[in-house]
Amino acid sequence: MKKNTETDPHIEELFTQPEPWEPWESKLVFGSLIIAVIGLVILGVLINWLIL
Repeated sequence: MKKNTETDPHIEELFTQPEPWEPWESKLVFGSLIIAVIGLVILGVLINWLIL
């Protein structure tokens, strides 16, 4: 097989600086994690109370 000697434009994007996160994106991520942990705690309590 013949190798492609042309440079792929997507490869150049891999080595560029990432875009900075906006503050609201960080808040959204942390808020989602907190909601997930609270949901797991509530689910665990309900399972312990209703099933076990």
